[in-house]
Amino acid sequence: MFKSIKSKILVFAILATLIPSLGLGILSFRQNEAQISDNVTRELRTLTNYARREIELWIEKRVHEVQVTSASSVIIGGLTVADRPADTRGKSPAAVSHYLRSVQEKLDTILELTVVNAAGEIVASSADAPASITIPNNWPQKRVIAGPHWNERYATATLSIAVPVLSYGDVLMGALVAVLDLRDMQPHLKSKKSPPPGEVLLLDSEGRTLVSSSANVRELMQLDAALLRSLGAQPESSMAFQGLTHQHVIGLADVVTERSITILAERDRAEVYGTWIKLRNIFLALVAAMVVIVAAVAFHLGRSIVVPLQRLIRAADRIAGGDLDVRLNAARNDELGHLTRVFNEMADRLRRTHAEIMAANEAMHQQNQMLARLSITDSLTGLYNRSKLDSILTDQLARFNRSERPFTLLMLDIDHFKTINDTCGHVAGDEILTAVAHILLQSIRSIDFAARYGGDEFIIILAETSAEPALKTAERIRSEVEDMRYVVNGSSIVVTVSIGIVESQPDDVTATLMFARADAALYEAKRAGRNRAYSAC
Repeated sequence: MFKSIKSKILVFAILATLIPSLGLGILSFRQNEAQISDNVTRELRTLTNYARREIELWIEKRVHEVQVTSASSVIIGGLTVADRPADTRGKSPAAVSHYLRSVQEKLDTILELTVVNAAGEIVASSADAPASITIPNNWPQKRVIAGPHWNERYATATLSIAVPVLSYGDVLMGALVAVLDLRDMQPHLKSKKSPPPGEVLLLDSEGRTLVSSSANVRELMQLDAALLRSLGAQPESSMAFQGLTHQHVIGLADVVTERSITILAERDRAEVYGTWIKLRNIFLALVAAMVVIVAAVAFHLGRSIVVPLQRLIRAADRIAGGDLDVRLNAARNDELGHLTRVFNEMADRLRRTHAEIMAANEAMHQQNQMLARLSITDSLTGLYNRSKLDSILTDQLARFNRSERPFTLLMLDIDHFKTINDTCGHVAGDEILTAVAHILLQSIRSIDFAARYGGDEFIIILAETSAEPALKTAERIRSEVEDMRYVVNGSSIVVTVSIGIVESQPDDVTATLMFARADAALYEAKRAGRNRAYSAC
């Protein structure tokens, strides 16, 4: 896939764009994200700290109100005469209950006031059916005796506090217990003067919502217990989770152990990271646009380089294949244009060199053919020479041994050639030899062979021919030689030949044996008076 130069340029351009831009972008956005997270954590911590202080102040104010009430002579007197007859004027439990109801009506935050003795028994209450009260062992050091919880009777979240009731001699006589309505805390959970963004919720020990600064949160919405423990274990760090005020929030929890209250501050994650996400998307869109632009430019540059190179490659392949008629258009003035012009010059030189080589090769081929022909032919007569004759006869003997189809060998000798040569000269002798060789070539078939054996002796091999047809061929040759007139130095002379004929035999294991038999037949033709053909078969 990445073997071509164009693809490599394209990949390099894209990587050169992506790596720096994405690297710097990711680093910048990570730092921005961390800064946003730190800012959100500080803002949430500000919300929880403010809510914690307000809760403490609110509880202290309620405790002070209850303490003032507990110092009333009605309550002290009621506890003093709790075991006395009910006719004690103004100090009976009924009178105390009436007093408690009157106080409760003035204090909207208090839902119920109850007086208990030192043993924890209820003496009087503003409620008709007060709930049972359990005084903890560490009371009066701990004023909150019942942490925030959902009160089914009042259908609201409540918190119970207790203050000691002392006699005029500072003797502990009992306690005044107040049930506080936590809804009164809602306006105080966030500052009214430019509070940090986010919502504050008060949760009970099970993670249920008791009071919230947001009107969108329903009461008793519950946070997952495991998540609540994780938030409590990391009070200084914010976490992202599925919240109560929004689907996805960033939150931070502050557990007030001594008050048994969990303060949860939440902020909508989409609101926190909305701008960040928008900038990230814009950045990614810009990077994508840059990649597209760079890819387009790289593709164009790669194409402008690769297309001429491909033309050069195809042209080089054609030249490598033997097609030298190649010429490229060198219209460009850059490096590729220069390379194209150099390529054209190289191709021109190759064509010239190839033409010279082909001409030299043709001449050499002709010379080789001539040399090959000279190596197997006689230079004077054009017939096969002695060396080629031996090879031909050996092949014929081998074929005869395989197929048992006979062939015939004719040995010719020009009668009285030495006398002609001495009388008329060697030039005339050569002309006679040439003329006789011409007659021999005209008298044989294409499958037969004619050779100069040496001097004035000739050999004819008639393939697949027995002695009888060979004798006819020999007579025809003899007659044509005799009928031919040779003019030498203005005088006409008669030339005759003697011919010995032998047919191949199984005993002819070598060419020498067959030549010997043919020579003997030729001798018999000469002894019989010359100008005749003699067959030894």
